Amino acid sequence: MKDSYICVVGGANIDIQGFPYGKLVLHDSNPGQIKISLGGVGRNIAENLTKLGAKTKLISVVGTDPYGLKILEEAESIGLDMKDSLVLKDEATSIYLSMLDESGDMVAAISYMDINEKLTVDFIKEKMNVIEKSKLCIIDTNIPREVIEYILMSNNDIDFFLDTVSTAKAKKVKDLIGYFHTIKPNKIEAELLTGIAIKNEDDLKIASEYFLQKGVKRVFISLGEDGVFYNDGHIMNHVRTPKVKVVNATGAGDAFMAALSYGHFYGMSIDEMAKMAMAASIIAISHENTINPYMSIENIKSKMKEIELC
Repeated sequence: MKDSYICVVGGANIDIQGFPYGKLVLHDSNPGQIKISLGGVGRNIAENLTKLGAKTKLISVVGTDPYGLKILEEAESIGLDMKDSLVLKDEATSIYLSMLDESGDMVAAISYMDINEKLTVDFIKEKMNVIEKSKLCIIDTNIPREVIEYILMSNNDIDFFLDTVSTAKAKKVKDLIGYFHTIKPNKIEAELLTGIAIKNEDDLKIASEYFLQKGVKRVFISLGEDGVFYNDGHIMNHVRTPKVKVVNATGAGDAFMAALSYGHFYGMSIDEMAKMAMAASIIAISHENTINPYMSIENIKSKMKEIELC
């Protein structure tokens, strides 16, 4: 495992988040705090993986503006390898602007991510050796569809993990879904990708089996406060989330995917992966930062014991 690593191909951006002091009032100015931090689904997953101790390489795209340079500097300081990312002079690094309500849930967001379209097939061709040498590769749908398709079609030996990011972006991979080893859609994204309305446990089973029939090996359907439903054709289960205080829900999915990938990287069972991922997401939402600075394998194991997931 010494030279093994996880490769992440996806977005890197700056997160600007607004937190109201009291109840959020729409169509009005709300007193509160504004926090600027590093973000991007791919970058967040990669940072979480680095905190978990997994060697990780991130292929993304940033500009040479102060935001892009900050992303590169931070990666170097935490040991995240971004040497194969595309750095574009005079381009604006992508920005994700979100407004949270008094409970920490996102009310609305605007994403300015035009630079991601500069991550082309020609560029990714030059980086295929990095992807091909990885033990597993995580792809997020912030990057262009043609790039995702090229990566998937160019190698059949790698286990590809998919982060759908959002319902709008999940549409990019609807006809490519069977090329992924592991997927983690939420309920709405799963409905969009399968065409199946999910209203109960039976619907979750039917939707997960749709993905398995397409070729996916492991399906995790995120259900928010209702936990996660998963199925690999042999083991099917629904693990429910204990009641926890949400400080900032933004980074839950990124932490979940990082822990899933870590579990697969080290050969864990689907049950172990799901429980570890749930504990990681709970740790993520308990801190105001998108990525909890205390994220670690030790703290995940401790959280699993605390919420009786062991």
